Amino acid sequence: MSRVAGPWFDDLERGQLFASSPYTLTDGRAAMHQAIVGDRFPLMLDAGASNRVAGRRQIAHPSFVTDVAIGQSTQATQHVKANLFYRRLALLKQPSIGETLHTTTEVVGLRENSRRPDRSPTGLAALRVTTVDDAARPVLDFYRCAMLPLRGDAETGHADDLTAIGTDGPEPDLLRSVAGWNLREWRHLGAPPVEGDVVQVLGGDVVSSAPELARLTLNLARVHHDAEVAGGRRLVYGGHTIGIAAAHVARAVPDVVTVLGWDSCDHLAPVHEDDVLASVVQIGSIGPAVPGARIVRARVITSVEGRDVLDWRVALLVAVPDA
Repeated sequence: MSRVAGPWFDDLERGQLFASSPYTLTDGRAAMHQAIVGDRFPLMLDAGASNRVAGRRQIAHPSFVTDVAIGQSTQATQHVKANLFYRRLALLKQPSIGETLHTTTEVVGLRENSRRPDRSPTGLAALRVTTVDDAARPVLDFYRCAMLPLRGDAETGHADDLTAIGTDGPEPDLLRSVAGWNLREWRHLGAPPVEGDVVQVLGGDVVSSAPELARLTLNLARVHHDAEVAGGRRLVYGGHTIGIAAAHVARAVPDVVTVLGWDSCDHLAPVHEDDVLASVVQIGSIGPAVPGARIVRARVITSVEGRDVLDWRVALLVAVPDA
């Protein structure tokens, strides 16, 4: 009998490529994603605003786009035990509903973890994930690091230094994806953010429909579907936590237009279904951008009952009246 299982850590090699199944962003899929994580960005909820600002009927929510790309990348990480971090995510294009995403995942670094007698051997796989549309135009480019078990006990010898993954190379052009947008057409909803402000989003959001989100986004990681594999309780897909955190950002910064990129995103502790997530949004630097908007860097700390589970550093495009 053969098994469909995907690679273990000791099956991976640097330079190895994994291609995904194509995925079309549809109205129905977007609605389901919104129902699960509570996407609240005004531009993605208002077709009129999308037409005025972006010249297109409906821009896909950036959380939906990134969740699909991450899910497509799990061709390489079906046995993942934990996802440690994301680095240098650049949204190179803001796709519209109706477009199709194609994702390629490349193994760019491998490091076996130190052996311990009380656990099975594991290793860290650094992956570069690139997503394009049907015309091969770049949509996303980012790095993620996954911890995977070994198939056997033989040492692999993989000892790459993963600390610099996603930190070298030229800075991405954060405004590339919004070129040509008319931010002067934005109808303002609140006060502009102030550098140094810390905003606590009162109340929390319950994590529900976790396996449904994993299925919706083609996420094959077994720990999100099978409680036994996850050690007794299914782990929530990291994109689920990030998506709810993004909904909190929209409450803290009402005039957020879209996400331009992530400087980093660290999963600090596991999240399970029925956990209640709360977030604090720290406003960082506010830089020049385009007429009508500014690039705002924010740090989002999301917690469960006072235990931090997410540290997300994100670059936002925020409409500002006097910009």
